Amino acid sequence: MRSQILRFLLRLISLPYKLVIVIRNFLYTRGWLKVRCVDAIVISIGNITTGGTGKTPFVIWLCEYLLKNEIKCAILTRGYRTTGNLKLKTQNYSDEPGILAESCPQAKVIVNPDRVAGANEAVNKHGAEILIMDDGFQHRRLARDLDIVTIDATRPFGYGKLLPAGLLREPVDSLKRADAVVITRSDQVTEPELDKIEAKIQKIKPDMIIARSVHSAVCARTTGDKEFGLEQLKGKKVFAFCGIGNPDAFVNMIKGLGANLVGTKIYDDHYHYTKRDIEDIYGWAKEQKAELILTTQKDFSKLPIEKRHNGADITSGYLVIELKLVSGEDAITELIKEAIAGKMAKSQGRLA
Repeated sequence: MRSQILRFLLRLISLPYKLVIVIRNFLYTRGWLKVRCVDAIVISIGNITTGGTGKTPFVIWLCEYLLKNEIKCAILTRGYRTTGNLKLKTQNYSDEPGILAESCPQAKVIVNPDRVAGANEAVNKHGAEILIMDDGFQHRRLARDLDIVTIDATRPFGYGKLLPAGLLREPVDSLKRADAVVITRSDQVTEPELDKIEAKIQKIKPDMIIARSVHSAVCARTTGDKEFGLEQLKGKKVFAFCGIGNPDAFVNMIKGLGANLVGTKIYDDHYHYTKRDIEDIYGWAKEQKAELILTTQKDFSKLPIEKRHNGADITSGYLVIELKLVSGEDAITELIKEAIAGKMAKSQGRLA
C-alpha cells in the first residue's frame, strides 16, 4: 500500500514538470522563445532520460572523427560540479569535463552553463569551426545543425514516465526533434529487444537515422598510466565501485571480462568521494582479498591524486572504455558531412 501511494504521489508531482517541459518546447518550436545562432556548425549530443546513456563516449568518438579529418572543433559542456583547472592533469577533475579534456586534448573544452556564451568563446577566441554540445538536447536556446540522441538499450525510455516518477527528462515524442539516434550498449540486450526499441523510435519518426553502438573495454589503467590487458583481468579478484547513472552496465562489463568480482559498492550519480569513502573502499577490498580495485574513468578522475595510492598492497585503477559503432556508422557520418556541406561550403571535401 505504501509503495502504491508513493508511486501515485510521484506521478502527481511529474504532472507540473511535464506541463513546464511541454510549454517550453512549444514556445521554442513556435519561435516565441528566441534561439541564438553562432558562426559555426553546432552538433548537439543529448538524451531524453537521466543517468548514463553513453553521451560522453559518443562525444569523444565524434570529436576524434572530426579531428582525424582536420576539422577544428570545440566541446561545450555545462560542467556539472566542475572545479579546478582542466589544463592541469594534477587537478581533481569533476566528471565529464575532465574526461573530455584528457580524451580529446586537441579540442578546446569550454565549461560554461550558458551554452551561447560558451559557443561565442569557442568561435571568437579559439576559432572553432564545429561545436559539439554535450548534453544539449534540452538546451534549446543555442541553435544547432544536428541533434543526435543517445539511448541506452538496457533502459531505453525511462520506464515510460517523466521525472520524478520515471527517468524521462521529457516525453518520448520529443525524439521528433532529433536527426539521429545512437542506441548504446546494444550488446547487453537481445536482438528482439533492439528491434522493439527501433520500432518505437521509427513510430515516432519514420525516417529517423538509427545507429547501434557498444561500450568496448580496452584495458585497465592505474595511476602512472600503467595498464593491465584484458587477458590479465581474467580470474583476477576485483572489487568494483562507481557513482554513475547506470552502475549495472559497468558491473556486468567487469563480469563479462572474466574477472572474479569479489565485491561492489554503488554510490549516487555524480557522487563526491570523501576521505572516509576511500578508506572504506580499501577496507572492503582487503576484507574480500581483492587484488585490484576497479572503477570508471569518471569516478577515478574525481579521486584526489594522493588517495589513488591509498592502499599500496592493492592496485587501484579504472576501466578504459571506447564506444564503437557496430551499425549505422556510414549513415551518421553522412549526416555530419551533409550538415557541414550545407552550412560551411569551404569545408566541402575535407571529410573522408
